[in-house]
Amino acid sequence: MNVKSNKKLTERLRPLLLATLLFGTAVHAEVRPLDRIVAIVDNDVIMQSQLEQRLREVEQTIAKRGAQLPPRDQLGAQVLERLILENIQLQIGARAGIRIGDEELAQAMATIAQRNGLSLEQFQAALARDGLSFDDAREQVRREMVISRVRQRVVADRIQISDHEVQNFLASELGKLQLSEEFRLANITIPLSDGASPEQIQAAEQQVLEIYRQLRSGTDFAQLAIARSAGETALEGGEIGWRKAAQLPPPFDGLVSQLPVGGVTEPVRTPGGYIILKLLEKRGGSVQVRDEVHVRHILIKPSEIRSEAEARRLIERIHERIRNGEDFAELAKSFSEDPGSALNGGDLNWIDPNILVPEFREMMANTPAGELSPPFKSPFGWHVLEVLGRRATDSSTQVREQQALNVLRNRRYDEELQSWLRQIRDEAYVESKL
Repeated sequence: MNVKSNKKLTERLRPLLLATLLFGTAVHAEVRPLDRIVAIVDNDVIMQSQLEQRLREVEQTIAKRGAQLPPRDQLGAQVLERLILENIQLQIGARAGIRIGDEELAQAMATIAQRNGLSLEQFQAALARDGLSFDDAREQVRREMVISRVRQRVVADRIQISDHEVQNFLASELGKLQLSEEFRLANITIPLSDGASPEQIQAAEQQVLEIYRQLRSGTDFAQLAIARSAGETALEGGEIGWRKAAQLPPPFDGLVSQLPVGGVTEPVRTPGGYIILKLLEKRGGSVQVRDEVHVRHILIKPSEIRSEAEARRLIERIHERIRNGEDFAELAKSFSEDPGSALNGGDLNWIDPNILVPEFREMMANTPAGELSPPFKSPFGWHVLEVLGRRATDSSTQVREQQALNVLRNRRYDEELQSWLRQIRDEAYVESKL
């Protein structure tokens, strides 16, 4: 071997020699597998570690329900498809500039903990017992909040409901049933594209009939939904929550009313594929009565030129002046910084307490009619309020029209969402590496 060859060999070996000198026997340590890409989605990727983490979360959720886990390859395919759809929507959100700030995210985590009857520290401990980190949970909640905002912007904008449609709905049989029973439902969806071939239609039909046969023979609905459904809520056992009959597309609007709790519909062909519904629970059916409160208030806001303490002292002085006999309405016109009510003497008119922030709602509930509240603080600033009256009222024409609008929007929303999800999935570049 000549000198030139020896020199090249030395250059090739130099990194290995250096590693040996620096780390000694470390070069012989156990080789650990690196993370790898399992899917390319447009301008992003999904990693094996992401898939494994989500798989663990889904498996724990299924186990808590007491349901039997499907084969891991089937579950893995379902979870990967969910991650792909999430990734596409997150990229849409990023391009639209949708961001979730740290303060908003912290409030969301506190709300989730509260709904579970836990403090934030107890919530973190509960996650740790399940093998989940709080940071991972925060990230998943952030992702879900971004996706929710993307859907609100894109899907809601695609839905237009005219006044004529609202009136027609109120005059229809379904419209008359809008205050009727509500149904908690789950579904199994076998999808079909718009241009499906006869062979694809036949294959989907055979698949859904086989699922229906298994359901009739006693197989758990949630287990089959997790393993076989292509619906948005497949990994939640197919559960889609509470719906009124009027919110369901035909023929399901009529079918669910005839189902016993625990019953399932026969497979039904829809524009998006074959669907089976299960009735998990039902409630309601009585006339809804709404409690309203007639209230007026004065709002004083802290600002760059008025500190929190100064705002509090001012509202306390106003409170004292009202107690000493000065006119509430005149003081509201002079001092209140609520632009929606100040010119009306602070009068909010008859209002549904449920639309108010908790601090205002609770103070209003604890103040007897005809009396003045003490000064109190809400996220908007410092208030004093006076309750002028309380009443229980049946839904007005305006409320019924709003209910009809909500029903029609919700009914259209599910259809538009599924259509939009299929569209963005078809348009995205996706390459699976599994």
